[in-house]
Amino acid sequence: MPGTLPRFPSMPRVATMPALLSSLPRGVSPPSLPRGFTMPSLPSLPRGVTLPRAVAMPAVSQAPRRLLQDCCSVLDHQAPGGLCGCCWALRPRYKRLVDNIFPEDPEDGLVKANMEKLTFFALSAPEKLDRIAAYLSERLTRELNRHRYGYVCIAMEALEQLLLACHCQSINLLVESFLSTLRLLLETDKPHLHILATNSFVKFANIEEDTPSYHRSYDFFVSRFSEMCHSDHEDPDTQNKIRVSGIRGLQGVVRKTVDDELQVNIWEPRHMEQIVPALLVNLQQHTLSGSSGSPAEQTEVCFRELLGRAAYGHINNAIRPVLMHLDSHSLWGGRGFAVRCFQIIMYSIQSQHSHLVIQQLLGHLDANSRSPASVRAGIVEVLSEAAVIEATGSVGPTVLEVFNTLLRQLRQSVDYQLTGYYDNAGKHKTTSREEETLQDAVIMTIGSFANTLPVYQRSEVMLFIMGKIPVPGIYPALGSPNAGFEGSRMIQVMLLKSLLQVSDRYESTNLLTALPSSFLEPLLSFTLMEDPEIRLLVLSILTSLIDRRHNTARLATASVAFDVSALELREDRCSRQDSLFMRKHAQRLYRHVYLACKEESSGRSHYHALYTLLAVLVLELANEEVVVDLIRLVLALQELALSNQESLSTFNRCGVHAVSAAFLDLLSQLGPPPLLHEHITQVIERRQKGAPHLLPEHVFCDDPRLPDGTLTVDEGFLFVQSTICEALTGSSYSAHSERLNTPYTPQLTEEDRLSRRKSIGDVISVQMDMDAQCCPDTPQKPQTEQITFETLKSAIEDRGQVEEEERRRRMQLAEHFQTAPFEEIAAQCGARTSRLQSRLDQVFDLIIRPPPSPSGQSPPRSTPLYEMKFPDLCVY
Repeated sequence: MPGTLPRFPSMPRVATMPALLSSLPRGVSPPSLPRGFTMPSLPSLPRGVTLPRAVAMPAVSQAPRRLLQDCCSVLDHQAPGGLCGCCWALRPRYKRLVDNIFPEDPEDGLVKANMEKLTFFALSAPEKLDRIAAYLSERLTRELNRHRYGYVCIAMEALEQLLLACHCQSINLLVESFLSTLRLLLETDKPHLHILATNSFVKFANIEEDTPSYHRSYDFFVSRFSEMCHSDHEDPDTQNKIRVSGIRGLQGVVRKTVDDELQVNIWEPRHMEQIVPALLVNLQQHTLSGSSGSPAEQTEVCFRELLGRAAYGHINNAIRPVLMHLDSHSLWGGRGFAVRCFQIIMYSIQSQHSHLVIQQLLGHLDANSRSPASVRAGIVEVLSEAAVIEATGSVGPTVLEVFNTLLRQLRQSVDYQLTGYYDNAGKHKTTSREEETLQDAVIMTIGSFANTLPVYQRSEVMLFIMGKIPVPGIYPALGSPNAGFEGSRMIQVMLLKSLLQVSDRYESTNLLTALPSSFLEPLLSFTLMEDPEIRLLVLSILTSLIDRRHNTARLATASVAFDVSALELREDRCSRQDSLFMRKHAQRLYRHVYLACKEESSGRSHYHALYTLLAVLVLELANEEVVVDLIRLVLALQELALSNQESLSTFNRCGVHAVSAAFLDLLSQLGPPPLLHEHITQVIERRQKGAPHLLPEHVFCDDPRLPDGTLTVDEGFLFVQSTICEALTGSSYSAHSERLNTPYTPQLTEEDRLSRRKSIGDVISVQMDMDAQCCPDTPQKPQTEQITFETLKSAIEDRGQVEEEERRRRMQLAEHFQTAPFEEIAAQCGARTSRLQSRLDQVFDLIIRPPPSPSGQSPPRSTPLYEMKFPDLCVY
């Protein structure tokens, strides 16, 4: 009747539950019973009594079959203490072992004895590992859904112990279930579960696997751990714990994947763009806060480990996100996070890969050439710090590229400083102070890079920089066309400062290689420039290159009042290579020192630099011939200060006298005969009493004491050439002392005249500076000038006026080419070109004219090759 349960057929007494289950058709599983419904327990049999052999049940209807299936399903999932304990024993053994590790109270923790049984079973039957892991994952998911987090922790602990106990060959059976469980925990919103999953993943990452896996994916873990590194939890302690867990998780991913080529490539840009910013955010937070409890310590460890494992082809992918992060967060300014970050990078990567970081920074500097000066200065400062750290490595094959990029930044900075904008559109303004800060940073970086190079490469770098400096009369394409004279002067000053940075620590045993003619000649030409800053820089460069024993610091004070022995100067005998250098370049050095003293714009620093240069020459390159020549030079400087033909101020004349006195006092205490020392000491004592303005103590000070009106010097205050010659007689200098009777006269060369050019107009004026009266129509006869005694005398006496006239004419020509209209200048150049072409035609006619014929008849003139006309088909 309706509403009543169906009646079961009679069942034999020997029927058992397995027999009932076996009677079901193949493929049909027992249905589950309704919730809350339990089967009555069967009575227990006495000891020793067994049931007879099972008898198959006859076929039953569909409804009873479904009911039996439900009962069996409940019994399969029933705890051991349930109503049907005997049926629980029929479950698979691995499930029973897994169930036994869970205690009644989760606070009791994992049942260790049962866990040992489960571990032994897993090791004995490794083929069951996948089922064990799957069932553990199932139990963990069930407890997680029921918010029973104590059992969740127990399940994770069991999985960890199984992972650590299993052999490497069978660990792959556990990994998939393990990773899926970790994903499940990381997807929750519970921070303590995130930390639990991260700790388990780190333990898994530390396990070394011998068997590769082809199908694992860690993309989810990279994304999730990176997200944890950016945690902004309201509780600071919880936030720090989550961030530390994220950092440790990323460290585990790197350890697990970096050495396995079959795993996911962690160095791909899509992964690096997540990992690196996550680490930098925490590193930056520590830099700003300075607290020791922040995640920065763990971040630095992870960052160093990541970079230390980077191979040659992975450096760029690891550095590019760093540059992007610094750009997007405006972190280049100041000596802050950017410098700290690249210090970690340079110390962490392998030394042979350091030049890749330098290349990345150089490329980034070029890419930010239109950025504010603070950004460019920050990148340059990072470059400087990276170069210092890279001293143990190698800059690589891009040495000149480094300096070329830095010099290009100097050029652009000059353009921006002159225009006031750092973009072509004229929208973004800049200031001179910001650009000067950038220029100083670039110059310091050039010096830092040069100090990392060997000696021979430093010489090449100095030649390279010298080739970039606008040499007087030859302006390379370095400055902007709109920069003009001021822009070229600024570039000259900055490149000479860069050269001074390179030469400051340059040490060479052979001056012939340190100062070759290709470098020394253009450098000395700058000593005659009208700009006093340029002349001072050149004198400093010369001194630093010649001073190989670092005596310049001991000569910082020019005085005649102290004992030279107290200075502890380092001197040595002149070597053979040094003697060859002085024979080759001594007269050129003397000439430029003499001419530098004639400059009206020279100040206290210039005269002190001249004294230092002369002192270094004596200490480094002193032999009898050099000492005598230097004494001749100093006596010539004394005569220069006394000459009325030179338009020198009172300060200039007193400065030259002070340089002469300081140098001769130093020289007399370094070993020449006592008579020379006695004469020099007497002159200095007389000056101290009657003319203190001729001594360096009173001239090279902040408030020099100078006489009013025209400077007059008594003979008693002068160094006498004849007395010095007598003092050298009878000593080792006597072989060269006769040269003192010949006054020193510098020989002016064409190079010295051309070195005074100040603009490009002077270069054009040289092309126009030809005989304007020569006419191409009438042949010119060579003109010869009669050289007489009067001619030579007038040339010697009136040389100053001639030079002044030449200088005035050059200035007029330069002003003309700077201010005259372009059409007028073009017409003059065109006319000059036409006249030159006519003269060349005359020369060609003379060259190709045939010799006279013996018969007296001139042969017909042959058409020159350059005038022949060929058919178009013959011209290719």
